[in-house]
Formats: sequence, C-alpha cells, structure tokens
Amino acid sequence: MSRYTGPVCRICRTEGQKLFLKGDRCYKQSCAFERKPYWPGMHGRMKGVHRKISDYGLQLREKQRIRKIYGLMEKQFYHYYEVALKAPVTGTKLLQLLESRLDNLVFRMGFAYSRNHARQMVRHGHIFVNGKRVSIPSVQVKAGSIIQVPDRSGWNKRIKDVFDTASSRGTVPEWVRIDQEKIEGTYLKVPDRDQMPADLREHMVVEFFSR
Repeated sequence: MSRYTGPVCRICRTEGQKLFLKGDRCYKQSCAFERKPYWPGMHGRMKGVHRKISDYGLQLREKQRIRKIYGLMEKQFYHYYEVALKAPVTGTKLLQLLESRLDNLVFRMGFAYSRNHARQMVRHGHIFVNGKRVSIPSVQVKAGSIIQVPDRSGWNKRIKDVFDTASSRGTVPEWVRIDQEKIEGTYLKVPDRDQMPADLREHMVVEFFSR
C-alpha cells in the first residue's frame, strides 16, 4: 500500500492548523506552522483569501484532516466508516475505532512522540500486547489489554524521556493507566465521545460519505 512520505509539516499548513504530526518539534518555535501559518507553495499566502468554501468542501477538508491526524490512507479510512455504519451513532463509533488502533494507543500512552513514531515502534517489534509481540499498527486493541515495551538496555530510558515529555503536557488521556516503572499501560475502556478530542467534527465525515 502506498503511503505519504513527504514533509508532514506541509499537511498542517494545508489544513490550516497544527495536527501534531511531527512530535516534539510541534511544541517548539521551530515548527513550520508557527513560522509560516499559510498554505504551502509559491502562492500559499493568497490561497483561499477570496474563495468561499462550499459545504461539500468543508466536509471534504474535515474528512481529510481526521484521516491525516490518524495517519490513514483513503481505503483504510473508508473501511472504518463502513464498520461504524453498523453502530447507532456512526460518528462516535468511527472515532472509537480510530482511538482503539494499537499505534494510536502507544502514542496516547506517551510511549511515542507522534503516531508515526508509534507506528514505527510497532512495526519494528518493540510493542507487546498482553505478553505477545504485535507488529501490526492497525490491530484493534480490546479494553482491558496491557501494552508493554520490553526491558532492553538503553531503550527504557529513551521511552521514559518520551513519557515525561507527554506527561508534562497533559496529553495522556484518562481512559488509559500507565505504569512508568514497568513501561506498560492498560487500555481501561473504550473512550466516550466527551473523552475524545472535541475539535474533531466527525458528523461532517458522516455527511460527506452519505452524499
């Protein structure tokens, strides 16, 4: 499957807001969005200045924004939508499926700077779920599962540094529990809508696919 390998800061500038795709750099002044908060490209400053965006355009942008936040390709994202359609509240179920991905949970628990970093850790075999090595980032983790980074020389100190950074920013959610000494976290429960990011407008994604 193809994937985007270009500069991720360009994505934030296209969407017009920080998506925190670069990890620690997103919180520093060196962040590209801080220095150039306009569209990328030669005519970036002029794009969208005199253009009115239609309802369809707004729905499309929100769909693209959520898809890029979680690092999914179009086909993957649509698959999650199809699964969510079977639930009473499609939008909430869609976000719950995205939040339950293994790579997202590794990031949410503060073991990685970004979802890309978390995805790399999973693919390289650094993550164990309930005592078993898992190397597929898209695995749906069940509530109650324990996610662990194995004890390796020099590796645990690096993870603790990442975790300290995440904890200091208050980015670890309440629906996970962390044991910093063991470098493991427990996925306590599937988050409710009010426990997930409030700035995600999932209803617009549902409206987009329902057209």
